[in-house]
Amino acid sequence: VRLRESGGGSVQAGGSLRLSCAASGITANAVCMGWFRQAPGKEREGVAAIDSDGSTRYADSVKGRFTISKDNAKNTLWLQMNSLKPEDTAMYYCAVGGDGGSWWAQRIWLWGQGTQVTVSS
Repeated sequence: VRLRESGGGSVQAGGSLRLSCAASGITANAVCMGWFRQAPGKEREGVAAIDSDGSTRYADSVKGRFTISKDNAKNTLWLQMNSLKPEDTAMYYCAVGGDGGSWWAQRIWLWGQGTQVTVSS
C-alpha cells in the first residue's frame, strides 16, 4: 500500500504545475484523496480533496487557481495548479483518509513521500 507523487518542480509566479499521485493497494473510489502542503516553518495545511462520491473541496487560498481530479480506474489523483504564487511554495503531500471533515482534520490513513513545489517571484 503506497502513494507515489510526481510533478513538482520550480516555476515562476504565474506559471503552472500538475501534480500526480499514483495509489497502489487502495481503492480510490472508496476513500477521500487529496493534497496537503507544508512550507518551512509553517504548519501543514489541507489544499484540496476529493471525496469518494467525487465532491471536491478547496482551501480558500487556492480556490479558482487549483483543480483536483481523480481517475478511479487508474487509482490516480491529480492537482492542476495555475496562477502559482510564491506563497504556494511548499512540500506537497498526497494523502488518503475518510470522507469529509475527517480528512481535513488530518486523520490520515496513508501519506505519500511528498513532492517539492517552488514558485519564484
